[in-house]
Amino acid sequence: MGVLVLSEADVRRLLPMEECIDVMAEALGALEHGDMTVPLRSVFRPPDTGSLMGLMPAHRADAAYGLKAICVFPGNPARGLDAHQGAVLLFDGETGELRSAMNASAITEIRTAAVSGVATRVLAREDARELAILGAGVQARAHIAAMGAVRAFERVRVWSRTPEHARSIAEDAGVEAVASAEEALAGADVVCTTTTAAEPIVRLEWLAPGAHVNAVGSSIPTTRELDTATMAAASLFVDRRESTLNESGDYLLAVAEGAIGPEHIRAELGELLTGKANGRTSDDELTVFKSLGLAAEDLAAAERLYARAREQGAGTEVEL
Repeated sequence: MGVLVLSEADVRRLLPMEECIDVMAEALGALEHGDMTVPLRSVFRPPDTGSLMGLMPAHRADAAYGLKAICVFPGNPARGLDAHQGAVLLFDGETGELRSAMNASAITEIRTAAVSGVATRVLAREDARELAILGAGVQARAHIAAMGAVRAFERVRVWSRTPEHARSIAEDAGVEAVASAEEALAGADVVCTTTTAAEPIVRLEWLAPGAHVNAVGSSIPTTRELDTATMAAASLFVDRRESTLNESGDYLLAVAEGAIGPEHIRAELGELLTGKANGRTSDDELTVFKSLGLAAEDLAAAERLYARAREQGAGTEVEL
C-alpha cells in the first residue's frame, strides 16, 4: 500500500463543514477522555523573516499518529494565497507507516471554523439570529459556513480593515458589509473574530448582552483581538488550558494587566461535551471561546478524510 496524497480539492470535497463539526466534537471529547494525546505545538521563527513554521503532532491510542507541519506567511493574503501552507501527515498507529499526506491549508480552514461551530452549538443562545464576522479572509468565509450550520441566522454583518475585502466576501456570501467593527457588533448574538490584528478590535461596550464570541485570529502570545475588559467580563471557555496559558495573547495580555488569572478559565470544550462542566448559565451571560487550534483536531480530520478517500477511491496513491 502506497501513500495517499489528498489535494486541496480532495479535502474540500471529502470533508463538508457540517460533517467536520461532528468530527471535531468527537475529537475534543476523545481528548478529554484521554484517548488522544497532544503536546504543545513547536514553533520555529528564523530571525528577520516574519514567517514561522509550526509542528503539531498528535496520537490516538491504538489507531494513528498525525503531524501537521505548517508554515505561516503573513504576507500571503496580498499574494492571493492562504497565510497557512503545509501538509498533514497520517501514520499507521501499529506500524508507523506513512499512510497519507494531505493539504494542510484546507484542513486548517475547515476544522478551525468547525471547532467554532462546536463552541457556538454548546454556548450560544438557541435564539441567536444576528451574526458578526470581523475579518474577510479565509477564516471569515469558513466561519460564515460553520455558523450557518449550527444556528439559523437572519442577519450577517462583515467588517474588515480592508473595506474592499469585506465587500467582496459580502457579495459572494450574500451578507452585509459594514464600515466599522462597532457597527458589525451592534446587536450581534454571535461574534467571530478572524483577523490578523495585533491590538484589540473588540471592546466590551460594543458587545450586546448575552453575546457569544469565537476569538480565532490571534494564536501567539503577543497579539490579541479582544480588549481586557471583554476578557474580564466574559465566561471564558478554551480548547485546551495548557495552550491558552502558553500561547494566547488574548488571555496572557489580560493577565499581564492584572485583570484575570488561570481560575478565570471556566472549562475546556471537551469538558462541556462530556458533561464534566456547564456552559452558559443565563441569556444575558457573555461567553467567549478562545480558539488556538489543536493537533488532535488535525488528526481527527485526517482520519476521516483517509477513510472517506479509501471508500470513494479519491486521491492519488504514490510509492515512497
